[in-house]
This record gives sequence, C-alpha cells and structure tokens, in this order.
Amino acid sequence: MSVASDTVVESDVRLAERLATEAGAILLGLQASSGLTGKELGKAGDAQANTFLMRTLRAARPDDAILSEEEKDSGDRCSVRRAWIIDPLDGTREYGEGRTDWAVHVALAIDGVATVGAVALPGLGLTLTSGAPKPLEPAGEPLRMLVSRTRPASEAVAVAEAVGATLVPMGSAGAKAMAVVRGEADIYLHTGGQYEWDNCAPIAVAQAAGLHVSRADGSALVYNCADPYLPDLLICRPELAARVLELVRALPAV
Repeated sequence: MSVASDTVVESDVRLAERLATEAGAILLGLQASSGLTGKELGKAGDAQANTFLMRTLRAARPDDAILSEEEKDSGDRCSVRRAWIIDPLDGTREYGEGRTDWAVHVALAIDGVATVGAVALPGLGLTLTSGAPKPLEPAGEPLRMLVSRTRPASEAVAVAEAVGATLVPMGSAGAKAMAVVRGEADIYLHTGGQYEWDNCAPIAVAQAAGLHVSRADGSALVYNCADPYLPDLLICRPELAARVLELVRALPAV
C-alpha cells in the first residue's frame, strides 16, 4: 500500500482564483504606493503582475503552456493540450486613471476550450471564478448593453437601439463581462478586436454562470490558436442570444 503524500495539489480553479487575486493585490499596492500615474503606472503594473503570474504558473504547472499579453509568444504552445491564457492587467488605461473597471485574467484552455477562469476586479474587492458560479439576476427593464467608454462600436449601438437597451459605458473587457455575470448588465457584444487573453477568463466565468457565450456570428470561441487574435464575442443572457445574433447577422459584416 502506498503512503499518502502530505502534498495537496491545488486544483486548477483554485490556482486561477489565487493567482488572479494575488496579482490584483500587487497592482493595488503599486497603485497606492508607487507615486506613478497614467501610462507609467499602467506599464509598471503590467510588468509586475506579469512577472508574478509567469513565475507562479511555471512553478505550479511546469508542463502546461502559457500565453500572456506581456510575453513573447511561441508557436510551441499550440502542440500542448493545456494552455494558461493570462492578461496581467486588463484595462491599463482605467488602472492608470484610478478607476475600478479594470481586471486581472487567469484562464486555462484545454483542447481549445475555455475550461477554467478567474477574473479579479481588485478595485471592487472581488474575484469571480468558473468554479463558483452565482445565480443569474433577473434581466433589466429596459435591457442594459455594455459598450466601450471611449469608443462604442457601431454594431453594439445599433443592436442596443433595436432591442431598446440602455447603453452602459465601461472600461476593460473583463469588467464588462463580469458586469453581465453580476447582473449589472444584460448584453456584452464586442466587435472591435480583441486577443485571446482579453476574453478567455471572462468567457470561462460567464459560461459557468449559465450565460450565452459565442463569437458575434454565433460560432464557438476557440483558444490556444497559432494566431491569438479573437476579434469579437457575445456574452448575454441565454434568452436574448437568438435575437441579438439575428440582429448582428442583419448588420454589415463585422
């Protein structure tokens, strides 16, 4: 009979939650004590959070691949089934401005599927994960649709008008996605260009919560691709998905 090891292996979802939360704490500390602001603060935050996440992930999961916004990419990761996809600081502008609508993304894609995700919202003291989904709140009346606070996409504005939704401007992709998860909005349609690190963790969390997640044309979101560009997505309440996708298809190509 083998002797049980005293070492308890941390689950993927607990690891993702811990790393996102701890990276968020690093970013809050830097924000409070560095004396930096704006782009300089954002650059320093990206670097510090990325260093922590890369070091910790490599130690905890040495056989897994990692795709980070802040690291030089290698096509070798595409031959690995398990790939961690991270954004150390999503919403650099908002972070540098001292706002709360920024996030830390830690996700695990397995065979191209966003399987595990944690999105920390450090400015709000929250970390949402795919392992602890919360019940969906009732839909808003009128519906609420998230858009970029600096450059609302024309497609999202057109769909909002068609369904009678109120526009809700917000910063980072993670903050927008988690606003739908938290019941603060009903639809997040993005057509302005993103990369896998922008949405893998949010998609894992939103999907676990029972929301509809897809590309803007209704197709599946696939991760750990050779080209990490993933320009569009839809996260919304499931009962709204068919109508929103129908409206998107009627628009000029996105």
